[in-house]
Amino acid sequence: MNNFKLVISDKNLLKGIPDHVVKSAHLKAKAKKTKGFLFTIDFPSYLPIMQYADNRKLRKDIYTAYNTKASSLMDSKFDNTKNINHILKLKYEMSKLLGYSDISSMLLKTKMAKSSEEVISFLSKLTKKATKSALADIDDINDIAKEFNITKVMPWDMPYLSEKLKKEKFSITDEEIKQYFSINNVLNGLFNICKKIYGLDIHETNASTWHEDVKFFEIFNKKKQLVGKFYLDLYARKEKRGGAWMDEAISKYKFMNEEESPVAYLTCNFTPPSNGKAYLTHDEVITLFHEFGHGLHHLLTEVTEYSISGIKGVEWDAVELPSQFMENYCWEWSVIRDMSYNKKTNTYMPKKLFNNLLESKNFQSGLQTLRQVEFALFDIKLHTEYSPKNRSFMKILNNVRAQVSVINTPTWNKFPHSFSHIFSGGYASAYYSYKWAEVLSADAYSLFEEIGILSKTAGNKFKKEILSKGGSRTAMESFIAFRGRKPKINALLTHHGLTN
Repeated sequence: MNNFKLVISDKNLLKGIPDHVVKSAHLKAKAKKTKGFLFTIDFPSYLPIMQYADNRKLRKDIYTAYNTKASSLMDSKFDNTKNINHILKLKYEMSKLLGYSDISSMLLKTKMAKSSEEVISFLSKLTKKATKSALADIDDINDIAKEFNITKVMPWDMPYLSEKLKKEKFSITDEEIKQYFSINNVLNGLFNICKKIYGLDIHETNASTWHEDVKFFEIFNKKKQLVGKFYLDLYARKEKRGGAWMDEAISKYKFMNEEESPVAYLTCNFTPPSNGKAYLTHDEVITLFHEFGHGLHHLLTEVTEYSISGIKGVEWDAVELPSQFMENYCWEWSVIRDMSYNKKTNTYMPKKLFNNLLESKNFQSGLQTLRQVEFALFDIKLHTEYSPKNRSFMKILNNVRAQVSVINTPTWNKFPHSFSHIFSGGYASAYYSYKWAEVLSADAYSLFEEIGILSKTAGNKFKKEILSKGGSRTAMESFIAFRGRKPKINALLTHHGLTN
């Protein structure tokens, strides 16, 4: 990613792209002593081109770069093909040494789902529920494409046309929404939720950090006792790993007379502040809430046995429950209003604008669901079907795309080469867990919807039965202790508008 640079000398080619993005590209070029505008395939640079650039060739060029990264099509010295095959070969050999029939059987041993068949059945149900909606989404895209003289919609047209369609349908754009979400407002809103439902006080404090943008916070309970601490690293910068994640710096433990409070890293890659001010899109607000949910799972544990403290020992397909749970608050008017103050206009987000945003919540939910199913199905089939005689991971992916996708993806799209979740993260045979845990999180949140979204009663129960237990018992036992029954898929389908 660091190796790729796209320099545009003609500003006319950048029509449609927001001014602040163009300005940032100009400053990047200037810093490199280059004339024009410098773009990269870091997400804050890549996505605005895909969403807003009127120039179709520019969109195709950046799409091609983004989707061939770490492959021979971009640069042979960064090609991950051998790495992927080597990783799979080692995992296959390990599974055989341990007596398993395939990699998935080994990796699913510590998950809530107990077999690849169970995972595939779950994903098939989601596919059936989402396909009709996804095909309707495609029809809408094809209709609006005619207005822009696009006769055959390609993948590099999808974000652009989707943004136009979103504005036409709901009278909103990311840029319009963004003005209401200054980072300080969003953090205050997030911390207020934690105070109301969990009784937590969160304060920024001084600490040594690895970059001037990084902030450090301490969390106290209602008894004024220190619960935990966390670093907050929000903005994209050169050499920083892309994406968003929570990681453990220190886990809670107690051994003889030694006791340690937990510390977390919360990392995102948002657009850096301009003129000292940073604003988030609504999607970025959701991302922040998501990672903070992971953070709370790590920080609010009451388990002092190191190996099962926080998120350790929690089944991987349940570990997204607390993070996805927090996302729900990003769609609640009482929460959004309180954190949407615009200092320039001295106003809060208008209720009408929020209603439009809420209406857009399930915009292209069919397509988004199928996209996640495609990733998850590729992952589970890859680790089930791989063997020394069946090494073509691209063939497995193409078969999955033929099965579930409603979008024609180019054969040269090398998505697996940068699928770090399953090759350098912990999601091998577990990418399905995003959707699996979404069933848990939607069902858990439905209790809050029943008795009050900021209910201390529900909050304390969630903290006691879910967040504090770590790996001291199974995720299913924790969920039943909280909800009084096993999880149901109904809430998830309702939340995504896929009940028809």
